[in-house]
Amino acid sequence: MPNLIYQSKKPEASLSHFVESFWMLDNPSEKKEVILLPDGRIDLIFSQSSIEPFHVVLLGIGTHPEQVIIAEKTKIFAVSFNLLATEYILHQSVSELLNNAEILPSDFWNFNVDDLNDFEKFCEKISIKIKDELSTQKIDERKVKLFDLIYSSKGSLTVKELSEKVIWSERQINRYFNQQFGISLKSYCGILRFRASFQHIKEGKLFPEENFSDQSHFIKEIKKLSGFLPKELSQNKNDRFIQFSVLPKK
Repeated sequence: MPNLIYQSKKPEASLSHFVESFWMLDNPSEKKEVILLPDGRIDLIFSQSSIEPFHVVLLGIGTHPEQVIIAEKTKIFAVSFNLLATEYILHQSVSELLNNAEILPSDFWNFNVDDLNDFEKFCEKISIKIKDELSTQKIDERKVKLFDLIYSSKGSLTVKELSEKVIWSERQINRYFNQQFGISLKSYCGILRFRASFQHIKEGKLFPEENFSDQSHFIKEIKKLSGFLPKELSQNKNDRFIQFSVLPKK
């Protein structure tokens, strides 16, 4: 990606139910306008730039594209959480953060601007903090199983199928999702199916690879969540779709 430096790292196995990845983004030159697409993640972001001091932000689930300006000399270190983390690591509902963000104290988890100097050390430090948060928690194994099924299927299982597999009523699951995340399980699974299509679209495969009933359904869902047709996403002019730009080449 021109001018932008991106790096990501997967968590160790003991954290994989809660952490999707750690990542960093460095923009050493001029400001850049990008579009963020819904991807189903909860992001805890530590950053500073030429126009903003060190600050910490928690981003909730997004359901529509958002245009963002990355200022010059911006450095971001972040954790992308799976939804289970909101309850057991962040200890809060993120329902009010749907398509929104919360500014956290600048010393959140005892991080500061010096922690943006070394990505590996950042990953180590925040992994220790996350383990500490989990050490006193009694984890609901039914929820662990539910999210394992949701993520491993990339959102392709129906609410009914998930309910039957984890022995938890559809009504209770949807109440939990709406109260904790501000979104229905069905809508969230739609976002995961959308995200799973990113790599295929980047490779120019403008037809449903999986998890979509037919071409019409595929195009409709992509347009609903991105605001663009699959062909426009695949072209990614000027690297404006940042999640497409940072996908590994295959």
